[in-house]
Order: sequence, then C-alpha cells, then structure tokens
Amino acid sequence: MTAEIIDGKAFAATIRDKVAGHVARLKEEHGITPGLAVVLVGEDPASQVYVRNKGKMTREVGMESVEHRLPEDTSEADLLSLVEHLNADPAIHGILVQLPLPDHIDSDKVINAIAPAKDVDGFHISNVGLLGTGQKSMVPCTPLGCLMMLRDQLGSLSGLDAVVIGRSNIVGKPMAHLLLGDSCTVTIAHSRTKNLAEVVKRADIVVAAVGRPQMVPGDWIKPGATVIDVGINRVPGEGEKMRLVGDVDFASASERAGAITPVPGGVGPMTIACLLANTVTACCRANGLAEPEGLTA
Repeated sequence: MTAEIIDGKAFAATIRDKVAGHVARLKEEHGITPGLAVVLVGEDPASQVYVRNKGKMTREVGMESVEHRLPEDTSEADLLSLVEHLNADPAIHGILVQLPLPDHIDSDKVINAIAPAKDVDGFHISNVGLLGTGQKSMVPCTPLGCLMMLRDQLGSLSGLDAVVIGRSNIVGKPMAHLLLGDSCTVTIAHSRTKNLAEVVKRADIVVAAVGRPQMVPGDWIKPGATVIDVGINRVPGEGEKMRLVGDVDFASASERAGAITPVPGGVGPMTIACLLANTVTACCRANGLAEPEGLTA
C-alpha cells in the first residue's frame, strides 16, 4: 500500500480562496473589512518571519493587517495597555500576540487579557473552556486545520478510533476535543504512555504532535489509517544543512497508511490559513452575521 499524500499547501490555498470570497462579500454587502492585529515583542528571527507571512497573506485575502512591533524591553504593563486598546478598536476583529514573549512578560496574563471574541489563536482560557464543553468558541488554528483536512479526506469521522499523540494546550488537548465533537472515540497518548505502539496500532486516525523527530515508525500504523503529522523538527541533513522531518517516520508510515501529511507541506501551511478563517469568523460574529460555511469547527 502506498498512502495518498494530503497536500496541505494546496488545501490551504483553497481555504484562503474561500476567505477572500467571504471578505469580498462582507465589503460589498455590509461595508465591513475584517481587521487582524498582530503584536510582536522582540527580535526573534522565526517570529519575525511568521509575522511577515501573516501580514502578507492577510492583505492578499483583502483584510486589514495591522502590525505592532515592540522592542524586547517593552514592559508587561505597556503590552497589556496595547492589548486593551486593540480590544476597544471596532476595526480590529482579531488579535494575535506572537509567542514566545520575553521572559519578563507573563504570557498567560497577556493571552487572557485579549477579548475572547477577538482571540483568533483560541488560547484564551474562556475559549479553552468553551471548546472543552462543546460550545461555540474560537478554535486554535493548527488543530482546526487538522480537522478540516480529516473531514475533507474521510467525510464523516463519526465512530472512528482516533489517537492524538501529544498533550499540549496548543495542539494535543484542543485536537482531542475537536475529534470528540465529531463523534470519534479519542485517546490522548504521549511519551509516557505504556504500550504506546499498541495504542497507536488500533487507530483509524493518528494525529502526531509530540515534538520528537520520527518518533512514530511505520509499523505502528494500522493499514489504511489516516496520519496527520503536526511535528516540525530540524535534524541534520546532507553536509552542514538541516532538514525538516515530522514526528512520524514518513517513508515507512506511507507504506501502511491510507493517507498521510508530509513534512514540510502538510499541516504547516494550514495554520495561517485557519488564522485568516478565524478572523473572518470573529468579524461575522461581532456584526451578528452568518458565519462562513466550511471555515469553522
């Protein structure tokens, strides 16, 4: 068996096209332009790249992009003051504070200062609680992207056995709640799970988000299972170059799985696409308009 490759780059482009269509209709029919504010504190190179890409794609789909780049020594009080200002700005529908923040700033305090309705990362404790109890919430972007790809690949997920490897607040836990919401039977596993191989072998769906390069070998995969690899790990490549690999051993797993996401080019491109989708959703909710179909959980 050779697995079907789930092309996250192409799927993300489809999501962005849908977002652009909704944005155009909001402008034409209601005179509303969704606005996304991104706040970056410090000079972290990876964060700068992410923020630049987010701004570019936000503008490409027709939304307003507002960037606040603050110095490394910005005080927590000043950052909270900026968040409060953005909360009160009716032109801003989504707020994202790029993580990680400098050590002198309490990330939880900042995240929980964002108005829950504008929390397009889905990290606010209110959104976490709403998602966990099956209520309408803002959903973290990476798990939302994974869910979209699974629905597209499999149709109904009802009754399928799903294993999520990883228990982070950003991916593992919200992913499990989303799968439960689609009536999967869900197991959250992790690096300390006993008989992890046996747990994974029974799964129709495997979502690997543990952050260990190629931790999941192909012989753990049930024949025909769908594998979503969230891991992005840098390992030595040829010469002095580094290469990206996932948490799953792609070569061996693709010989057993029915479908699998590659790394890179799988889950990664979906994260920014879902951030844009969340911003449109937040805009519609703020204005009492119907939510866009196909862009929410």
